[in-house]
Amino acid sequence: MPSRETIVARRAPLRPLLAKEIREIVAGRALWILLLLTCPLVGYSFFQAVSLYAESSTAAQQSPELAVSLSPLDGVLVPTFGASYVAVTLLFPFVAIRVLGQEKESGTLRLLVQLPYRTSTLIAAKLAAIFAAIMLVSVPALATLAWWTSLGGHLSAPETSNLVAGHVLYGLLVGAIALFAAAATDSTATAAIVALAFTIGSWVLDFTIAGRPGILEWLSRLSLTQILRSFEQGMLTAAVALGVIAAIGGFATLAGIWLSPGVAAHVKLARSSICVLATVVVLALVVQIGFARDVTEDRRNSFPAADARALAKLSEPLRVSVHLAPEDPRFIDLQRNVLSKLARAMPDTTIRLAAARQPVATGTGDEGYGQIEFSYGARTDVTRSTSPREILPLLYGLAQVPVPRPDPGGGYPGYPLVADAQVTLPFFFGALPLLIAWAWWLSRRPPQRGFVVSKETTK
Repeated sequence: MPSRETIVARRAPLRPLLAKEIREIVAGRALWILLLLTCPLVGYSFFQAVSLYAESSTAAQQSPELAVSLSPLDGVLVPTFGASYVAVTLLFPFVAIRVLGQEKESGTLRLLVQLPYRTSTLIAAKLAAIFAAIMLVSVPALATLAWWTSLGGHLSAPETSNLVAGHVLYGLLVGAIALFAAAATDSTATAAIVALAFTIGSWVLDFTIAGRPGILEWLSRLSLTQILRSFEQGMLTAAVALGVIAAIGGFATLAGIWLSPGVAAHVKLARSSICVLATVVVLALVVQIGFARDVTEDRRNSFPAADARALAKLSEPLRVSVHLAPEDPRFIDLQRNVLSKLARAMPDTTIRLAAARQPVATGTGDEGYGQIEFSYGARTDVTRSTSPREILPLLYGLAQVPVPRPDPGGGYPGYPLVADAQVTLPFFFGALPLLIAWAWWLSRRPPQRGFVVSKETTK
């Protein structure tokens, strides 16, 4: 039979607990100060992005062929949401730490853990409060979407929602890291240092070891900034999205382990080691998921539709051997323009980066450096070109199929827009901060009915 504590935990209502967590994070000053700082930061970034986009659109009016390169995703949305990313990276940990750090410092955590709730339920409620906070912090960035459409700008629903979802997942991961830091440390100051060590440490990884081969390349993938890169490029990748969710669950579990009072430190360390190992195993499995979809309107991450259909019909395995160094710009172009698209168009594709050494001034080095070898079935061909215009006909020749004709109709038209974003500055520098200040004042009014942690509640 289940114990009395288990029965009480099952009957304990979750709504008061969730309301308490959301009310506490909303009542804090950190969230509202972050919102007030984000408004001018996002507003000015949006103004700058629209201004530069307008200049490019003016040139496109004189030369229509330039219009196809004008994408609101690259020109407006990514720079604008990049300002929100900076605010979330540097300042949101202080907001997320509040959901637990203040309770530890005031001593109310000892009363909270005596309530008829499991530790996992308490952590889930705090994570839900962090999610509510990240949605509030996203309000200035989301407001720019409405302003862009009001100025006459174009938005593609799939690529816009994909970008927003990526930033929400990133913010939730930063919040989960801060929650773990608050649970594992004794003060909010120490928790902030630990949380910033994760976020700022990601920038260090990007600046120092990103793009280098071997174990350094693997370490660079642990950078938090790598999470947003695929979303900003318009790719919906199952491995990235599920990996972030697994990481959020791992940090939340670690927070629950270190939240439990009365447990010896060595026991927490042992449980933490098991949790980390389990998370690593899940991440290793998730990375094997190959589902990825190009949600961009201009199909920048995919071959033209006719080529994609023709490549999908090729049933034999394709083997690619690249004789280029990972840091060579030609390999980066090849990876972005050909290899990544081939891997999605032809699932049975194996890409091998052959050991190659760049020629030096003395003439020594790999004589075959720069060659790209394609093997399809029993046929093989070699090229030094990194352009899909040269490689795709080579593949069709190996497969002995005709080159497909392009689909009728125009391609991506581009969306030039000459607009003046100065009208948005009073909103982001005046109206929206005043509205946030008014909401802050309302949040500090005492509630009529609340969830109070007291000794009577724990009985």
